[in-house]
Amino acid sequence: MGEGLTTRKQRALCSPMGTSEISARTASPSRNRAENHPQEHTHPRSYGVVHDNVPHTTRFVVVGNHLAQHAQLSLVAIGLSVHIQSLPPGEQADIKTLASKFPEGTTRIAAGLRELEAYGYLRRTRERDERGQMVTHTVSCNHPTRIRGKAPATRPKPPPRRPAPDPRPPTRRPETEPKPSAHHPETGPTPPPPRPAAKPKHPSHQAEARPPRALPAVPQPAYPAPDLLVTALDILVGLRREDPRLYLSATDAEHLAPGVVAWLERELTPDAVRRVLTFGLPTEPLRRPAALLAHRLNAQLPPLPPFRPPEPAARHPLQNCDTCDRAYRGSEPGDCGGCRTREPGAGARSVVGHPGTDRGGMRDRAELLRTPGAG
Repeated sequence: MGEGLTTRKQRALCSPMGTSEISARTASPSRNRAENHPQEHTHPRSYGVVHDNVPHTTRFVVVGNHLAQHAQLSLVAIGLSVHIQSLPPGEQADIKTLASKFPEGTTRIAAGLRELEAYGYLRRTRERDERGQMVTHTVSCNHPTRIRGKAPATRPKPPPRRPAPDPRPPTRRPETEPKPSAHHPETGPTPPPPRPAAKPKHPSHQAEARPPRALPAVPQPAYPAPDLLVTALDILVGLRREDPRLYLSATDAEHLAPGVVAWLERELTPDAVRRVLTFGLPTEPLRRPAALLAHRLNAQLPPLPPFRPPEPAARHPLQNCDTCDRAYRGSEPGDCGGCRTREPGAGARSVVGHPGTDRGGMRDRAELLRTPGAG
């Protein structure tokens, strides 16, 4: 008897594959799971640094990873750069100030600052201020490549290559060919257009074109006597014999001469002024020796000498003149001033005829009357 499919077989064929039937095979696990999925490891995973960041709204500074993760800079240099970038403008950032804040000594801090200068994160220049003192200007750069427009010192840009010369020889224009002429038939040849002014390539060219700064003012004397001015110029000209760096031009010497006269008025000798101006000079080259001398004339000006009244003249006792018997003051007896100026032998005759008779005149008349034959 031909029978059809049984109910069990019919349910097995009609049921979906996802049902649990004895005829469906289960999926076996893959043997190469680690190869197919490399991100899944059988060993325990090792964790690195974990950041617990809080967003800052005040009192913060932005530091680039080019500095924080610099491969050539030391940790001292990176820390110094971050600290200097966090300082407000005008804050002191010299070696002594930084050494007083941190446990590192002046040697390590100086080495770190030199590293920052080598990679462009710091620029230090020494200049002389208006008073003639040497000061250091510190400029901190948070991104040297962007600010200065060039790569750091470790990766200098290669010089531009020159174009290769053309191997073909230059072709000459035939002489018979007329040259083009740009001119109007009525106004004549047209002048060439003016060339634009060349722009300076670097800001330092503009600084070189600026006029030099005026010298600091020097103290002025109460009375510029001509002999003192000559002595002051001799002192200034002779300074180059003490130190060749103190060479002064004629304009600088004329500007400094009144200040030296003010010192001479205060009872200082020329040698003392010369010693003060040349004592303890810096060992580095002097860019403006006249400014240094002007600063010393102002800063080390001595005080005025104390006022001393003139000593009174000596008062001599009264003496009687031996010739005219007049009273005069003198240290020793003798002739008075009038008798000393007369010619010898003219004293008695002038006394006899003097209209104002005194004891000397009366004595002379008595002697003439006693002389025989005088009447």
